[in-house]
Amino acid sequence: MPPSLIAIDGPVASGKSSIGKRLADKLGYLFFDTGVMYRAVTYLALRQLDRADDPRAVTALARRVRIDVLAPTVADGRDCTVLAQAAPAGDTAAGAAPAAEDITWAIRGREVEASVSLVAAISAVRQILTEQMRRVGLRGRVVMVGRDVGTVILPEADLKVFLTASVETRARRRYEEVLARGETRPFADILDNLRERDRIDSSRAIAPLRSAGDAVTLDTTDMTIDDVIAAVEALVVAG
Repeated sequence: MPPSLIAIDGPVASGKSSIGKRLADKLGYLFFDTGVMYRAVTYLALRQLDRADDPRAVTALARRVRIDVLAPTVADGRDCTVLAQAAPAGDTAAGAAPAAEDITWAIRGREVEASVSLVAAISAVRQILTEQMRRVGLRGRVVMVGRDVGTVILPEADLKVFLTASVETRARRRYEEVLARGETRPFADILDNLRERDRIDSSRAIAPLRSAGDAVTLDTTDMTIDDVIAAVEALVVAG
């Protein structure tokens, strides 16, 4: 039997999402990019608070929202379905929470991407969402990708992989993704954004970006996606 809990960590655009999705599809597992939970809270903060840089307000919002990640429920190209259910601030009446909202595509906007690292750096939000991520991950048969899956979220994962690559290579990959979506964005802006996100992710006090001691590290700078997939699949087979 292949490992039931597979953790793939690494910095932004290191290839972990592409690799994780292909691996999950091959195994018939749920593909769970933990970043979608931070994006969900960021999206809700921007929509309900008109800002995402108020730690106290964003934390209060995170406490009210339940986020779930499921296999795709709509055949529209999504990697998973992201649902959010949040009660209005101050509303504690039983049954008052609205129906879960499908925010799968809404969390992919440029405004969310520009603010998500601020939300992810809030220690209280990380603690709240870590428990939600564990709830989803411990169902098993999951490939979970992020920055602290193997170190914090699922330290009991059966297989841990840490993917890395130069920031220039990662920026080029993200730029190609933007172009493929038919969007226009300067490469220099993407490079600057990745450098800033790396700085925030690596320097935060809570769960900084790092490889777990028992993770296998793969530098994908000069590797094709097929090369990386082959390397990770070999690890899965080896158990």
